[in-house]
Amino acid sequence: MTALTMAGLTLREASRRRVVWALVALTVTLLALSGWGFAKLAGLETSQGTLTSGEARLVASQLLNLVMFGLSLIAALGTAFLAGPALSGEIESGMALAVLARPVRRSAVLLGKWLGLVAFGCGYVALAGLAQFLVVRATVGYWPPEPVAGLALLAGQTVVLLTLALLLSSVVSTMASGIVAVGLFGATWVAGVVGGVGEALGNDGVARVGTVSRILLPTDGLWHGAMHAFQDPSALVQFGVERTGFPFLSDAPLTTVYLLWTVVWVAMVWGLTAVSFGRRDV
Repeated sequence: MTALTMAGLTLREASRRRVVWALVALTVTLLALSGWGFAKLAGLETSQGTLTSGEARLVASQLLNLVMFGLSLIAALGTAFLAGPALSGEIESGMALAVLARPVRRSAVLLGKWLGLVAFGCGYVALAGLAQFLVVRATVGYWPPEPVAGLALLAGQTVVLLTLALLLSSVVSTMASGIVAVGLFGATWVAGVVGGVGEALGNDGVARVGTVSRILLPTDGLWHGAMHAFQDPSALVQFGVERTGFPFLSDAPLTTVYLLWTVVWVAMVWGLTAVSFGRRDV
């Protein structure tokens, strides 16, 4: 059994789980609510008068980052709870014994499961993200400046989280691996917000919290890169110094060094998963 065969089986199995229906329901709800909200921007009355089309697009770019964070959270929940049963669930049910009894390496099984989950997670991000862009374009007329790069970074965030969930799945129970993975995702985002507040206050110690958290778990760093790709470039000028510490604005794109570190991080965690899975009794 090759890794590609296992990837196809994993992708088919993932599409049959109830988690997928929950993903669909949450995504449709998010698209509907965001479409209603963006439609209200056109002609919105404020204390300074009616929003112009340019002002509406500027506000829309910030709301888009907020909505895309909701989408990334849905993707995080889905991929974490799909990756959880991939190893520990099959070991607990005895299904892994039937597969591993054949002349197949455990690393090939793990690679196949990882590739299947990556295909599912990245496909979800691409389709849901494109649907959200079309909603914003239809209601406000705004289109993000770098949609492909932004979605690629969100897909990378999904890959990071599902790789972590697979590692956890190789050592703890199915439910625990999903809960811990999503908890770490949320904790890293909060640490990033705390770091932004530290930068705004000029406190280097607090600001370092965000920097360290993005190195230990690259999900928040990739999210900031995606925000920069989605937001209107003029937003940084319009908000001025007030943008410092704002959780839905990103000052700069990601560096090549950070992107390389993310690749290395995924490779290291995958390697740890292979070692852990190889030593676990089934």
